[in-house]
Order: sequence, then structure tokens, then C-alpha cells
Amino acid sequence: MSLEIIISAAREETRVALLENKVLTEVYFDRKRDRRIMGNVYKGKVVKVLPGMQAAFVDIATEKAAFLYVSDVMPPQTNTSESANQAVLPDEESLELEEGAEDPIPVVKRSKRGTSQSIEELLKEGQEIVVQVSKEPIGTKGPRVTTYVSLPGRYLVYMPTVNHIGISRRIAKEEERQRLKDMVLRLRKPGSGYIARTVSEGITEEEFKQDIGFLEVVWQNILKKREKLSAPAMLHTDLDLVFRTVRDLFTKNVGRLVIDSKADYDHIREFVGTYLPSYISRVELWKKDEAVFDAYGLEMEISKAKNRRVWLKSGGYIVIDRTEALTVIDVNTGRYVGKRDLEETIFKTNLEAVKEIAYQVRLRNIGGILIIDLIDMEKERNRDKVFSALQEAVSNDKARMHILKISDLGLVQMSRERTREDLIRVLCDPCTYCEGRGYTKGPVTMCHELFREIRRIGSSPRDKKIIIGVHPAVANLLYDEERQGVEALEREYKKKIIIKADSNLHLEQYDIVML
Repeated sequence: MSLEIIISAAREETRVALLENKVLTEVYFDRKRDRRIMGNVYKGKVVKVLPGMQAAFVDIATEKAAFLYVSDVMPPQTNTSESANQAVLPDEESLELEEGAEDPIPVVKRSKRGTSQSIEELLKEGQEIVVQVSKEPIGTKGPRVTTYVSLPGRYLVYMPTVNHIGISRRIAKEEERQRLKDMVLRLRKPGSGYIARTVSEGITEEEFKQDIGFLEVVWQNILKKREKLSAPAMLHTDLDLVFRTVRDLFTKNVGRLVIDSKADYDHIREFVGTYLPSYISRVELWKKDEAVFDAYGLEMEISKAKNRRVWLKSGGYIVIDRTEALTVIDVNTGRYVGKRDLEETIFKTNLEAVKEIAYQVRLRNIGGILIIDLIDMEKERNRDKVFSALQEAVSNDKARMHILKISDLGLVQMSRERTREDLIRVLCDPCTYCEGRGYTKGPVTMCHELFREIRRIGSSPRDKKIIIGVHPAVANLLYDEERQGVEALEREYKKKIIIKADSNLHLEQYDIVML
């Protein structure tokens, strides 16, 4: 698979696109006015303990208080007993899943099986604790935090508070896994923990030593700030998007990295020349007048990713609708009429649709619960083939997923890990005109509402005129098709009704003045 990284770095926003075989598969945004906080370390203050939810709210000086589950709280004895450290760690599979998550920064989480103390025993209101953001604030939810701090380097993830050695499960060869484990055991400080990341395969002990030395300096700086600063305070912030991309995505499988900022290009070459000298020829500076995202056709792809309807090559289409609780994806044959029979037409449409759905879900970073409404297929073998095609299509997605078999109603239920805001939430705001509903009352409905309102207030004998201010679309209807209704009200209440179009009014607004 051919991989490319395209970076567009402007003063106000940095964008990173990951291309697989020339096709845009992932896009990341970093806006200076809205910096991400995932991976940041804070000295926070517990503001509320919730026994009923076995969780706590922690003030870390963000807009919304952070949420801390009991399973993410390190018990006091963890620092004094090696066996206790190991007892609360996830298994290696969980560690690998964390590393392979959509956001490349791994965060170590405590296994729920190790929870033996209640949140009231572990935390008190007003207590100051060191926490790390494990999940960005999404929608109305504040950030999620953990007391298990992990610091990612190029080759290793440092876990200063736990005693554990982990090796990425993507490193398959047992000899290489053992070699890496032996190196870490020789180099680490007693009682500290490390996870060897996938990119560490084949590296030397000297490279490990550099990573360990750098991460230890970062941790000591955090400890010094913890002693000096009072809560809430930020103790450590992760790298910006450009350098996170180089650290986490610029692997041996990436053919080239193209960036359009000369300053960032120089910094990247300096970093790569120091730590990854064999990769330096793959770093390119974009010098053409045409914007790099335009040249690669990425602006158009990002724009299309905001569309509700996505057309398939066959002529069918899928419709993606978001609700408060889940995302619903509907499959339709559209213009595709097939060649042989109805079952084959439906089967081919569904087969093409699930591949496009897997692509769109990854590109748009749709998380949470998803329901796919396939076109009903009569043959069991066709349903099995479509389900297998969906599983294969999502296999390259790094986010954790759980997919259930196609139901009797033709529905696929699945969940996808949500680690950050999806593309629509990043790029778009709810419509201010319809208040996010996706619809407004029609002009006919508004006319009939006006008639009812006039009947409520029109019987007053003192007033001779009714002046109505309405949106122009409603006014046109009252002048034309609904004119008979207006005249009937004038005769019934013996009042003159004057209609005034006001373009400043919302379609659903109107003003009534009695004179």
C-alpha cells in the first residue's frame, strides 16, 4: 500500500491529509483558536464526587469540568507495590488497541477488573491530583481524564507510575518482541513502565536510549511544575499537529511527506535528520503556486465529505443522517437498474455501498453507534457476502469497532470508537435559521397560523385595523393563493387587514399590531 502525508500549514490552521493509494482516507485539523487538549497533563482539583456514577468532576481550567471514572483513578498503594502496579494494568491486547486507536497518542487505562475501591475512598472534594486528558470534549461532554499518565515518544510510550513492559501486538515476530523487551528491561528505571510502539521494530539500543532519556526529562519537568503550581494548572502539553504527525504517522510505509510551510519544513528536516536520517529524502517542500490541497484534489474531497448524500459509481447512493444518539446510513439503488434480476441488482448495490460506507465513516471520523439500513436481500449467501465485504472494508480502520450480523430487517448494527470530533462538527455549525432541526415550517403553515391568531384576537370592537408583518414568502402567499382567507376574515371581524413584507423577519416569525 502506497502512503503519503500532505500537510498544509497556515497561520490560522494546520491540516494534515493521509492518502492511501492516492485516495484521501483521514484528515486532521489543528486551529490555533481551538487547540486540542488530548494528551495534555494538568494539576486539577476535584470539584464534585459522584458516588452514584462512581466518577468525579475535576477542574482543569477548561470550559467544562473533566470527567474521571473510578477505573481511571490510581489507588494510593500503586506507588508502593510492584505487584499492585501490574495488577491494575490492561492486558497487552488492550495496550495495542490503545496505540492503534484513531488518535495516535496512546493513553494507558486501568482495567475495570482491578477496581476494588469506591470513588469516595479514592477522592475527596477539593483534593489536588495530576491527570491526563484521555478523550477530547465532544459535543456537550467535557474532556475525560485519567490519573495514569503516559508520555508518547517516537518508539516508546513512557508510563512513569506503573511497572509494566508492553510490546505492540503488530510486531509479530517473537524474536523481535523478546529483543525489544530485553532492551527496555536493561534501560528503564526500576518501577517504571514502557510500551514499545510498532515503529520500534528493528531499532537499535542507542535509539531506545535516546527516547527514554527524552521522556524522562519530560516527566521530571512535569513533577517540578506540579510542586510549584497550584490547581488548576497545565503541567505539560503535547506537540502540535505537524510534529505529532511526524512522530506518529511518518513510518517506513510512508513514501513521502509533503508540506507547504518553509519554516515547518526546516524543523521537520532537522528532527528527521537527528532521529530518522534514512527518511530525510522523503520530506518534500511544496514550492508551486497552486495550493497543495488543491493540487491533490483534497479540497474537493473534504467538501464532498460534508454532503448528506453520497453517490455510488453504479448509480445507487447512500444517505448519512446524524441523530443525537446514533448515525443512520440508508442504502438506495437510485439510478441503478441492474441487468439480470432484482436480487442481483440489490446485491451489487449493497456490496458497493458497504465499501463506500467504510470509507466515509473513516474519512468523516464518525463515532458511536451506527445503523446501516441495507436493501433487503432474500438469499442468505448474498447477506453473508455483503457482511464479509463490510468486515474487510473496515479492516484498515485503526479505530476500534464492533459489528453485528445483518438482522432479519436488513440492518447492520455497529459501534466505532469516538476519540475526537467528527468532520462535520469540526467544519460546520448547526444551521442558525432552522436551529439545527433540518427543516422550517412552510409558508402555507404560517398563513394558517396567522389566521388562527387573528381569530383569537380579532373580536375586539375598539380596533379597526390589523397590521401584519411577515416574511416575504408568507406575504406573497397571503396576497395570492390565500387572499380569499384574508378577505373572509376582514368580512367576519369588520376590520381592514394590512399585510407588510419584512425581509428581516424569520420565516416562522410574524408581528401583529391592532389599531
